Amino acid sequence: MHTPKKIAIVGSGLVGSLLAVYLRKRGHEVDIFDRRPDIRNIEFSGRSINLAISTRGWKALDRVGIGDEIRKIAIPMNKRAIHVLDEPMYFQFYGKEGEAIYSTSRGMLNRKMIDLAEQEGARFIFESKVWDVTLPEATLHVGDGPKEAWENHQYDMIFGADGAFSRVRHRMQRRSRFDYSQKFLDTGYKELTIPPNTDGSHKLEKNSLHIWPRGRFMLIALPNLDGSFTCTLFMPFEGENSFESLKTEEEVQSFFEKHFPIILEDIPNLMKDFFKNPTSSLVTMKCFPWTYWDKVALVGDSAHAIIPFYGQGMNAGFEDISVLDDLIDIYGDDWETIFRQYELQRKPNTDAIAELSYRNFVEMSSKTADKEFLLRKKIEKWFSGKHPDKWLPVYSRVTFSDQPYSEALQIGDRQAKIMDEIMKIPEIEDNWNSREVEEKILELVKISD
Repeated sequence: MHTPKKIAIVGSGLVGSLLAVYLRKRGHEVDIFDRRPDIRNIEFSGRSINLAISTRGWKALDRVGIGDEIRKIAIPMNKRAIHVLDEPMYFQFYGKEGEAIYSTSRGMLNRKMIDLAEQEGARFIFESKVWDVTLPEATLHVGDGPKEAWENHQYDMIFGADGAFSRVRHRMQRRSRFDYSQKFLDTGYKELTIPPNTDGSHKLEKNSLHIWPRGRFMLIALPNLDGSFTCTLFMPFEGENSFESLKTEEEVQSFFEKHFPIILEDIPNLMKDFFKNPTSSLVTMKCFPWTYWDKVALVGDSAHAIIPFYGQGMNAGFEDISVLDDLIDIYGDDWETIFRQYELQRKPNTDAIAELSYRNFVEMSSKTADKEFLLRKKIEKWFSGKHPDKWLPVYSRVTFSDQPYSEALQIGDRQAKIMDEIMKIPEIEDNWNSREVEEKILELVKISD
């Protein structure tokens, strides 16, 4: 048995809503504060990147019985579709047969998660700006005017789920010995849309994550239930082929004609979307500690914002919640120990996925069109198929398992060194699936172990 607590969550996003479901199922009273209006009643922002739910996310959703509801609004993607300039499109399958990541609209998913949390009895308090937090007393200071007019709301504990620029974390940062860093990518992003065909079908292959890699910039597209694709253009802010260089409709038209000619006709609202939707930034944020005694804890992006190139930001946030739930099972009402073990377990893993996400950005934008890179991936998949007990590619370890991210990073580095040696074998492109190559990899794996 657990003692019911009065708990506040700051932030009604995906992780905050899932946390509310978990806490309500354990009998806690839960209030969720958000400075924004209820997104179920407004148009979404136009600054979204579709989400890809993978094994870690499904595990967290299924544990509280809401996975099947979310599957209704998700589309499986079992492969990448690579669109290289002036060459035929080709596919890169993600994992083994039957393995897929699932595309879902951020707005649609967030609305659904709020509905599910409300059904469990959580109370959402929208348009309520949290300006400050008194940590020792777990008190929120909420208002939209002068400090004298703020309302004070005291709780047994508070969770900060209010994103990369969290107000809860801002208060924690003012404590002694609080480590904090943020690093912005010099690449930003802009949302575009490929509408459905007139019959509601998808213009592109439905069960793929489409990528147009162009070196320092790229376009991606993920499918939606209504037949549309949410596209994201990733590009440097300044310099040649940058957002700064595209200031007029003529410049945008010329840029797409040169770099994305085939897809251009599928984006009829290109000019409207390009100049209406904001150019958004991408940030990696790290901090520690994530908790204050048994009173306050950070979850999701508030604790570990990452760039989106491994599709793991939401999945990592959802995994925070399932790890917390495991610890509650172990330690019961000892929230100080729960919080301490939570941050110690999660910090190394979220640092690891931050590093992996940056590496995947380089892979997606340039290496997916590189012949040597493609051969490396082909050899890895072939060897893994023959020796699944000795080799699981790092992408599969991250995406299709719940093994620690830190383990995936460490093993991935070892595998990369092995593949560097394999690629030195003479005429490897002709003998990549030979007995000689298989034995060499087995030898190197044994040495690395």
